[in-house]
Amino acid sequence: MAELIDPWASFSLDYDKLVNHFGIGKISDILKDIENPQKLMKRGVIFGHREFDEINKLINQNKDFAVVTGMMPSGQMHIGHKMVVDQLLWYQEKGAMLSLPIADLESYAARGMSFEKAKEIAVDEYLTNWIALGLDLERDNVNVYLQSQNPELQKLAFRASNKTNFSQLKSIYGFTPSTNIAHIQSPLMQVADILLPQTEEFGGPKKVVVPVGIDQDPHIRLTRDIAHKLNEELGFLTPASTYHRFLTGLSGDKMSSSKPNTAIYLNDDSKVAAKKVKSAKTGGRESLKEQQELGGEVDQCVVYELLLYHLMDDEKELEKIRNSCLNGTLRCGDCKALASELMEKFFDELKDKQIEAREIAKTLI
Repeated sequence: MAELIDPWASFSLDYDKLVNHFGIGKISDILKDIENPQKLMKRGVIFGHREFDEINKLINQNKDFAVVTGMMPSGQMHIGHKMVVDQLLWYQEKGAMLSLPIADLESYAARGMSFEKAKEIAVDEYLTNWIALGLDLERDNVNVYLQSQNPELQKLAFRASNKTNFSQLKSIYGFTPSTNIAHIQSPLMQVADILLPQTEEFGGPKKVVVPVGIDQDPHIRLTRDIAHKLNEELGFLTPASTYHRFLTGLSGDKMSSSKPNTAIYLNDDSKVAAKKVKSAKTGGRESLKEQQELGGEVDQCVVYELLLYHLMDDEKELEKIRNSCLNGTLRCGDCKALASELMEKFFDELKDKQIEAREIAKTLI
C-alpha cells in the first residue's frame, strides 16, 4: 500500500490497513466510555480517532473544547457530506465551540476556483444546507469565516510555516519541485484553521477535535507536529481527530460532487433524489433464487448504506432490514422502494427549510 494519502484526489480505501499504517486508534475500543455516543459512532461509520478519549473527558466534565471542520467550496454539497453536519449537531449539543473555515484559498490553489465563486458556493450550497439540516450558526460560540478574509488566520499560518520545511511537506503530501507554491501553502492554512480556536481571541489554548474522512489525515498529522512545536511558544495543544467512512456513490465508487452519476445533491428536487435511490447499486444476487438461497451482500449495498448513514434512526428496524437481506427474505426492489420513500420525505422536509436558511447564510460571511 502507498505510504501517502492525497487529500485532493480519489483513491481506493482499505480502512483497516490505513488505521494500522498511520497509528489511528479504533473508536470501538473506547465506545463504552462515551455517554450517548453519536449514531455514526455506534454504527461503525466513525471508525477511528486520535486522542478522542481526551475530548470525551472534557465533555463529561463540561469543560471547554472546540470542533473544527470546514469546507472547500468547489462543487455541490451531496448527501455524503451530511454526516459531518450530523456530527456537528452532536458536538453542539455537548456545548462545543464550532470553528467553521471556508477554504477558499485552498479551492483557489487546488481547483483554480475564483474567490467570488467560492463564496457563492459556500453560501448557496454549504452554509444554507448546514443551517437547513439543523445547525445553529448564529450562536456566539460559532465562528464562520473565509480564509481569504481572515488576517489573523493568515498570520497564524505564517507562524506555522516557520515550524516546517519542504522536506516534511514532501514526505506527507508527495509535493515535487514542480508543485505550485499556492498548493504547497494551502496545507499550512489548514493547520492554522485547526489551531485558530486556541488563540487568545477565542480564549487561549484548548483541546480541539477535527471530524474528517481518512483522506484528510495528512493535515491532522502535520498540525499535530506543528502544534507540538508551538507548545512552548504559545501553549498550543495537539488536536484530536475522528475518522469516518465515505458514503459509497450510487454507482459503487466514492460519492463525488464532480461525478453526477455517483451523487445525490442536497439541492436536488425530492423526486429526483428518490429516483436516484432506485438507480443505486445493490448487494443483490444475480437471480431471485440465488438471493433466497445465499442472501444478499448487504455490506456491498449502496441502498443499505443510505439507510445506515442517513435515513433510518431506529436501530431495531435497521437490524431487521440487515438480517432480512442476509437471510434472503428481503428483495432488493422492496428495500429500494423503502429507501426511496424515506429519501423523498427527507428532501421534502429539507426544501421547506432551505429558503429561510439561505437568508441566514447570506449574513454570516
